[in-house]
Amino acid sequence: MKFDLSSEITLESIPESYYNSHEMLEHMRQTKFEKLRTNICRNPAEGSRMIANLIEDVIREKQKQNKKCLLGLSGGTSPLLVYDELSRKHREENLDFSNVLVFNVTEFFPIPADGRHSNAKLLREHLIDKVNIAPENFITPGADVNRENVYDFCRRYEELVQQNSGSIRSNYEGLDYVLVSVGLAGNIAYNEPGSQISSITRLMLLDDESRSDLKHFYPSADEIPASAITMGMSLIQAAAKVTLLAWGERKSTIIKDIIQGKVDDNIPASFLQLHPNALAVIDLEAASQLTRIRQPWMVNRCEWTDKLIRRAIVWLCMKTGKPILKLTNKDYNQHGLDELLALYGSAYEVNIKIFNDLQHTITGWPGGKPDADDTNRPERAVPYPKRVVVFSPHPDDDVISMGGTLQRLVDQNHDVHVAYQTSGNIAVGDEDAIRTFSLFRRLNKSFGGETTVLDDKCAEVLSFLKNGKQPGDDDTSDVLFMKGQIRKEEALAACRYMGVNQENVHFLELPFYETGKIKKAPISERDVNKIIPLLQKVKPHQIYLAGDLADPHGTHKVCLNAALAAIHELKDEEWMKTCRIWMYRGAWAEWEIDHIEMAVPMSPEQLRRKRNSILKHQSQMESAPFLGNDERLFWQRAEDRNRATAALYCQLGLASYEAIEAFVEYKQLKK
Repeated sequence: MKFDLSSEITLESIPESYYNSHEMLEHMRQTKFEKLRTNICRNPAEGSRMIANLIEDVIREKQKQNKKCLLGLSGGTSPLLVYDELSRKHREENLDFSNVLVFNVTEFFPIPADGRHSNAKLLREHLIDKVNIAPENFITPGADVNRENVYDFCRRYEELVQQNSGSIRSNYEGLDYVLVSVGLAGNIAYNEPGSQISSITRLMLLDDESRSDLKHFYPSADEIPASAITMGMSLIQAAAKVTLLAWGERKSTIIKDIIQGKVDDNIPASFLQLHPNALAVIDLEAASQLTRIRQPWMVNRCEWTDKLIRRAIVWLCMKTGKPILKLTNKDYNQHGLDELLALYGSAYEVNIKIFNDLQHTITGWPGGKPDADDTNRPERAVPYPKRVVVFSPHPDDDVISMGGTLQRLVDQNHDVHVAYQTSGNIAVGDEDAIRTFSLFRRLNKSFGGETTVLDDKCAEVLSFLKNGKQPGDDDTSDVLFMKGQIRKEEALAACRYMGVNQENVHFLELPFYETGKIKKAPISERDVNKIIPLLQKVKPHQIYLAGDLADPHGTHKVCLNAALAAIHELKDEEWMKTCRIWMYRGAWAEWEIDHIEMAVPMSPEQLRRKRNSILKHQSQMESAPFLGNDERLFWQRAEDRNRATAALYCQLGLASYEAIEAFVEYKQLKK
């Protein structure tokens, strides 16, 4: 089975010459806005191999010199593939780490005695314990570092770098290599905004942005650490080599600021522009906002595609403040788009092409309009009605992300099935569970019921939640089951409100999710085999999937991979050959207008109904454990996102709607 098909989704075919040019002058033109040397790789795996090779070179060079090799390595999830590759090199290519000292770049404080949620734990699991680094050569804060001696530790940490590098203050050499990832606030290690280039190793309070970015690792906000011990900018800047890595679309905006913006202490990672041997290694998604990728016409000749033309015209509309049909030849010439005039002859020809292209994405009939000419519609008119399966990673993503479209499909008499891929049980707060279980007990007592198995079980669960559960404790299997039932009933209530036949609501409870912990199991055939029978039974004409390729929590992407694996297994079925697959986006972002292939408008009344369906999920309101780093509630995010899409269509000169939900079609692999 193919378990990583989401990585093969290419929304835009970016020519390799944009990011891997071998011609010096062309590369200089492309990178003229970039102030930090940058290597763009196709994906994190390729980038991780590149970084591992750089580290290997440093280690082997120091071995030739018979010297210690001092590495500053970050924890977090971004560098883990690098460490796995280094472990492989040690195991299969005899890469020797006996001369290596590893300095943990940052560690949360206070440090838990059990080591959970620590960067040191990640480093040990993925590198230190898998190679021949002596235990004493891993320098990291331990559980013995407390409030009384933390400042002494920070001083000793700096001294250890100095002593082991064989340097003296007047001839400071420092670390041989530092690997750092970047936070959404532009911090490296935990040098938060406002940190100075001269800052030393110290205890640092985490700002709201950094703490919000950690929310998906902790069951409650109370458990997120408030501070961290971090290597200062001065040690990082003094290192012989520094590599900054970043993967994924979520990092693309801050990466543009770091690489193309000014040096600014509000974005500490921008200090790397001043380092003589600093390098950023990023994937295409993280690079997506850099000028050479986002607006290639500004730095070089383009390989024009329909999507790139659409993006260029939308960009030009934003620059000029004009709708599409009012753009002139002068606008094109003044903003570097004269190539398009040469290709199409005039602004009018380009304008009308893009206007019609966007107009044809809009439909109030997401399942196809019966008895209509569907030549320029995103969906087929026949068959009608259609059998539709909507996959929802959690028991509320369907209404959050495509509640208006779901309502239209039901109202237009399609046979709609909703498949909830996970139970979502760990996303129910303890207070919501306590309220529900207490209600069960009161109802039993009010109706004069005797002690029952349910009453006993509720009493046991309430005792655990109120008195026995400590911060960081996992829920018991009974608590997880009951929290799962809360999510299930909320989903059923929302489906009833939407008019979905209750027999068409499916709870798949994919095994990868059911660990009872934040950390989930890897995807497996067991997950895919839960999906295949449903698809074989329904034989849908349409499938809707959550296409959150940059999902910060990971669950959406695993659910997407599980569904795509099932679809791939069934690709030769006759009904699958005519099935269309549409991807929606979740609560974090919307499809960019370059990629939108179906736009479903909503009236004010339809948007209100969508909000009401989201509100049926009461456990996911203010007290939900995993709201992410966006302070808005899910219904607020959804409305803001949908209104913004509609406003953009209107700004471009198309019809004015209250809100729009957007979709991209997934093309199945043939092999």
